[in-house]
Amino acid sequence: MPADRALLDRAIEHGEEEGGSVEFKERLTRAVHLTDGRLESLAAQLRHRVLSGDGEATYVVGVTDDGGIAGISSDAFSESMDVLSLLAEEAGAHIDDVQTWGVGEDGVDPSASRGIVGVATIREGAVLDTDDEHIVVGTAGHVDHGKSTLVGSLVTGEPDDGEGGTRAFLDVQPHEMERGLSADLSYGVYGFDDEDGPVRMDNPHRKSDRAGVVEEADRLVSFVDTVGHEPWLRTTIRGLVGQKLDYGLLVVAADDGPTKTTREHLGILLATELPTIVAITKADMVTDDRLAEVEREVERLLRGADRTPLSVARHGVEAAIEEISETVVPVVTTSAVTMEGLQVLDELFHRLPKTESGAAAEPFQMYIDRSYNVKGVGAVASGTIRSGTVSAGDELLLGPMQDGSFREVEVRSIEMHYHRVDEATAGRIVGIALKNVREADIERGMVLLPRSADPEPVREFEAEVMVLNHPTRIDEGYEPVVHLETVSEAAAIYPEGGQLLPGDTGRARLRFKFHPYLVEEGQRFVFREGQSKGVGTVTDIHPDE
Repeated sequence: MPADRALLDRAIEHGEEEGGSVEFKERLTRAVHLTDGRLESLAAQLRHRVLSGDGEATYVVGVTDDGGIAGISSDAFSESMDVLSLLAEEAGAHIDDVQTWGVGEDGVDPSASRGIVGVATIREGAVLDTDDEHIVVGTAGHVDHGKSTLVGSLVTGEPDDGEGGTRAFLDVQPHEMERGLSADLSYGVYGFDDEDGPVRMDNPHRKSDRAGVVEEADRLVSFVDTVGHEPWLRTTIRGLVGQKLDYGLLVVAADDGPTKTTREHLGILLATELPTIVAITKADMVTDDRLAEVEREVERLLRGADRTPLSVARHGVEAAIEEISETVVPVVTTSAVTMEGLQVLDELFHRLPKTESGAAAEPFQMYIDRSYNVKGVGAVASGTIRSGTVSAGDELLLGPMQDGSFREVEVRSIEMHYHRVDEATAGRIVGIALKNVREADIERGMVLLPRSADPEPVREFEAEVMVLNHPTRIDEGYEPVVHLETVSEAAAIYPEGGQLLPGDTGRARLRFKFHPYLVEEGQRFVFREGQSKGVGTVTDIHPDE
């Protein structure tokens, strides 16, 4: 019996158990499973399965509740993986591997086409477990602008076939190749040997190849390929904020030029204060005149966002390394087919410094992204440590509560990627078990601070905002959802002057609709509602009385 089929049979034979790590789902849909509180309950179920499996759960999709092989269409399976990815993210986990089989009239048959059954392996923690010895690059850009193809050529050193073939190096399964989208955050990794240059993979699908790069390279470069299509912009925002990224890589296709999505993703990258590189892709597909035109369009787009474009072709790699910042954006022209510009990117990623914020020396602060209850442990608050260090036994403040107050709590224990640690520092994604509070009282957007802090909850604040997209104009009282740190809350906007038009930058007053939060001057945020999106910076706060 082939090993891959044995995996499916073992999962079905093991079956669903109350305290087990296996879960059967016939299919998952956005319309049914992401509405009316279902997302939270299903994420809690997934978290339970992961904990029951010591950090790993198995989801069998395309089977009935009793384990019968049903099979679902490729589109239904792709949607199920999208939903499962979001549930895993909500539960502090990720899809590590997916295997699929065809279903025929007589059962499972790899060559059949009646439907698909699949096994998804879910693992605890973020997609990448980063450390201080490598840089992490978040890619963004319009669908079909070639970001996965570009990264595929970088990590393998192989040119693309002109049909997006190297995209396969970042997509996990054939059903993902068919739709050109990934079921989870895709990632690739390559590295550099100080003496021999780039260390690449022959086949990124082989775990041994990835392990070999980690073992051989003196420096690692990891790529997190964020979600590019509109329905999952919320996931893109959380992915860029939740990952410990050092740089952004925004792609713009030479044949298409900057699009509305390009503007939106640029805004998100800038809202996270991430030093960013723009790669103009598909240079082989256009004339020199068209390429020059797109370069001018990119430069206008960056200047419109108050950023200074730096053409690497004109000013050189040295200038790009010295000048890249939140305000200076290097622009590189590339082609994954001819490999133009990839050597330039190699040199940049080899030499760009690990970004350092000095946050570890500041007082401890962590915005809570999710919470859950662990049997025998109690309430656990999870998030990325924004600054400082936290240790087991520390006395902290948790809040603000609905009334704006903060509650005294104590750190019972700290978990980092399912491993117990005595302390954790800025940039780490952790789960902190807390004494003196119920899990039901912990909400996303709350913050943990030292007991000695004197926090002032904020319902209203002033900001400098830029409107990326809006169908008409933003008038006083317009209520989008504001994403600031882990806060996701409706807020009314009152523009200075009474209105803001698409592309405008101006001052505005914002007021949270339901709840006060800890907001500080200088924090960046994203706001969105339907097709309307914008970014902003907090300039002044109005603490609640």
